[in-house]
Amino acid sequence: MEVTVSFMFLPSSTRSKLPEFSKLVEDFNIERASDTETDYPIREIRRFIAEKFFNYLRSVEALLNPSNVPMYVFSMVKNIDAADKKRLSDVYKELAKTEIRIMELDLSFSEPKEAEFIKEGFRLWQDIKKDLLAITDKIKKNWDIKSDEGRRDYFG
Repeated sequence: MEVTVSFMFLPSSTRSKLPEFSKLVEDFNIERASDTETDYPIREIRRFIAEKFFNYLRSVEALLNPSNVPMYVFSMVKNIDAADKKRLSDVYKELAKTEIRIMELDLSFSEPKEAEFIKEGFRLWQDIKKDLLAITDKIKKNWDIKSDEGRRDYFG
């Protein structure tokens, strides 16, 4: 694994456990972590990853349980079949488990656990990203297809 100069602030034992810096930047925008002065830069990197997971947890939750959501979400939900709902449910479960791990890390700092979370979170994101891209692709393709034309839906 190539160690970039961007990880030079971390101990070498921690650097060797992490994915490539450029890949983390690509998926999680972690370059912004350097804007914060801290004695624990690895915690800042983990927080950027956690932020992305949290945002997607809420988005998936809105698709699975559309309550008090913007109107466009209902159009998206109409375009999701049972198999995709199952995929979304599986993604939701993984994101919820990850949220619990994030809470644990927030409560008790451990550099090795932070590094392990970053490594596992990166791997998890690669899987989740594939599922979400497939589902959003179907939603886009079916967006303009009208089902039950003339039917009025009640969202009350």
